[in-house]
Amino acid sequence: MQKKSKMNKLLILLSLLCLQACAHKTSKEIAESGSHLPPQNYAPQKYSLPSLDPGFHQSPINIFTNRTKKELNHDHFVVHFQDKVTAVENLGHTIQLDFNAGSTITVKDKTYSFKQMHFHTPSEHLIDGMTFPMELHIVSATENSITPDYLVIAVLFKMGEENQFINEFINLTPPHPHSKTVVKDNSVKLNDLLSLSPAGDLGHHYHYTGSLTTAPYTETVDWFVLKKIYEASPEQIETINTIEGNNARHIEPKNDRLVDDE
Repeated sequence: MQKKSKMNKLLILLSLLCLQACAHKTSKEIAESGSHLPPQNYAPQKYSLPSLDPGFHQSPINIFTNRTKKELNHDHFVVHFQDKVTAVENLGHTIQLDFNAGSTITVKDKTYSFKQMHFHTPSEHLIDGMTFPMELHIVSATENSITPDYLVIAVLFKMGEENQFINEFINLTPPHPHSKTVVKDNSVKLNDLLSLSPAGDLGHHYHYTGSLTTAPYTETVDWFVLKKIYEASPEQIETINTIEGNNARHIEPKNDRLVDDE
């Protein structure tokens, strides 16, 4: 009986060694053929469908234009904008332009300070399931708060004519990650892209409440996605994408949130 038991164990061991050798050979053959095996935790996900990240008010989202709520009483913006960009930073994962302190925007009796603006390639927000090659976020935040509230203006870009505003900083962007270039006053002017006048007219836009699209994904953001689609040349968009890579977060479930059409 013991002899038979030892024989069974030996057969099992030989079978396992054979399976391991076959698996190794298969992987090698696939590698030599130019194919790649996905990682063990790989889970394919369709780009146009929401992810399963935690949180009920996460961003970005897919904005369905036929499911928005028409808002008759538009939010009134009061903008005190000095248009002073002080530096261009290469953060490795994005290009960021820094504002000088002192510019503010007030909406619904809440005042936010302009902080910075940065790019995503491709766009993070989708409109009726369509993505755009680039999106700009202009970030403002409340002061003196442990968890600040944010106001982010999202600007979508399509390929078209060369953009004057992008021309003003693209050649100043440092080639190496985690470095910055200090810029002279009035050399980079956001007003060459947007007209942020004291009248507070941002133009028609979509509004919803959401989160930051990078860690820690704080859900204290008022998003204003401009309806106007701006243009940048294919070369400009390609240059920005080459520097920062594909850095768009996947869309998130809208859940019970309303999107205002203003």
